[in-house]
Amino acid sequence: MRIAFVGKGGSGKTTLSALLIRHLAATGAPVVAIDADINQHLGAALGLDEAVAARLPAMGEHLPLIKEYLRGTNPRIASAETMIKTTPPGEGSALLRVREDNPVYDACARPVELDGDPVRLMVTGPFTDADLGVACYHAKTGAVELYLNHLVDGRDEYVVVDMTAGSDSFASGLFTRFDITFLVAEPTRKGVSVYRQYKEYARDYGVTLKVVGNKVQGKDDLDFLRDEVGDDLLVTVGHSDWVRAMEKGRPPRFALLEDANRRALRLLHTAVDVTYGLRDAERYTRQMVHFHLKNAHAWGNERTGADLAAQVDPGFVLGGLGEEAAAAPA
Repeated sequence: MRIAFVGKGGSGKTTLSALLIRHLAATGAPVVAIDADINQHLGAALGLDEAVAARLPAMGEHLPLIKEYLRGTNPRIASAETMIKTTPPGEGSALLRVREDNPVYDACARPVELDGDPVRLMVTGPFTDADLGVACYHAKTGAVELYLNHLVDGRDEYVVVDMTAGSDSFASGLFTRFDITFLVAEPTRKGVSVYRQYKEYARDYGVTLKVVGNKVQGKDDLDFLRDEVGDDLLVTVGHSDWVRAMEKGRPPRFALLEDANRRALRLLHTAVDVTYGLRDAERYTRQMVHFHLKNAHAWGNERTGADLAAQVDPGFVLGGLGEEAAAAPA
């Protein structure tokens, strides 16, 4: 199951991402955690020392390796150099699984122990001084898009992505790669403005969007969120002494998280699992191809010197229900 956390900067999306990751890991489920935010804080939120988190290998720096592995023996992809962030898999492509070991995880993932429960953590890498004025951050998140495009995952397997703030993820097809998107909103006009943007942009793509109200202090805050987002409001979260201790770098055992917040995480978990029945492998693959062709026409063909539409395997559907990839019936 693929889960995105989005919201404006400072909304608490990284904190809530980390809490859900801890909750899922505590159930014994396999979890891959990905920090795709331009401000890389997920590692620290999962308890890593800042210096250790800063040394995590960046997916963006391993794009050549990622592309070469995912290309596999796909005859439609002439070389890794002609792959772009939206390149879809086809017959012969290497596919990824949550539980396996593979060269992508070897290069980019590091284990993190959360009260004895291991998760795999990957990061896109920060926006560095060398990138200023010459690079686009979406080139880094392209590694995440390729990963999700080639991922075969099933029930009770979880990939949690802390996305970049605001509505930047709409600069690619990344926003369609998830089973459910949790939008973290504070009870303010600015807090719900990103929700309105997301709701509008995602309307035509079947995105399952639920709002998590954060920093909610009373009935007035709750009523405000209900008025602004309606039935999309799933749950609200208030003050947490456990979170405050975590932010100081001294998190207690996760079992000591407040009961109200544990109930909120169980609601998020249930909402995720419910979306399993909504999976549509053909729609997922169709959207993948849609954004690939858009990117190919807009810049990809010119940059690579190749006709990237030829990379599309018309008979291929990514097995999106925990199955192997398969050819679509003729």
